[in-house]
Amino acid sequence: MTRADGAGPPGVADMSLPEQIYQRLREQIISGELRPGQRLIERELSEALQVSRVPLRTALPQLETDGFIDLLPRRGAVVTQLTLRDVAEVFDVWEALEVLATRLAAQRMAANPADEGLRALAESIDTAREAARAGDRAAAERATSAFHGLVLDLAGHRLLERVMRSLSGRREWLTRMTGKQTEEEFEEHDRLFRAIAQGQVEVAGALALAHVARIREQAMTELAGVLPPDAD
Repeated sequence: MTRADGAGPPGVADMSLPEQIYQRLREQIISGELRPGQRLIERELSEALQVSRVPLRTALPQLETDGFIDLLPRRGAVVTQLTLRDVAEVFDVWEALEVLATRLAAQRMAANPADEGLRALAESIDTAREAARAGDRAAAERATSAFHGLVLDLAGHRLLERVMRSLSGRREWLTRMTGKQTEEEFEEHDRLFRAIAQGQVEVAGALALAHVARIREQAMTELAGVLPPDAD
């Protein structure tokens, strides 16, 4: 594993070692390499990541806070087993916050239509669409996640950003579990972009609500036969 003072992907060198461990384990859980219900044994993780147990133990509580693992007495860390109730609750919160973020972004653009963040937002849609057409699902998912993150940046609301960032990992996890991005999703992003860029607050909010509602319906349908209804 790349250490905090070594070379690596952009941004990695600026992370502490526990942060790097967090990101690595987070990605392994989201990708399915670490499966729901799987026990995470410290010795095995330390060897696989080539780190000591001290920074590993520092990283685990953040993974629990963000909903990726459960730290259980006498069992240690276990990858969270999502249920349909968990999925529904993620969408309950995501829907409300996404609408708020989109409305705030449109409101700010109405006052400052030349914001440079709009260019990055448009580019994220193009990047996701091109990656999907090329069959690069991981790149398409990263660009799609970037789109939602950029909307949040444009909203310019610090508390909302902190709350939504804590939700972003579980949102990505669900995205990986429920199929690839479609042209319909990119068209929805196009419409959201135009509404935000034109400062159309009510339109942007309505589009965001419909966007998340469609993703929710798709996810609940696809996961109905995969996840348990609720924890035992």
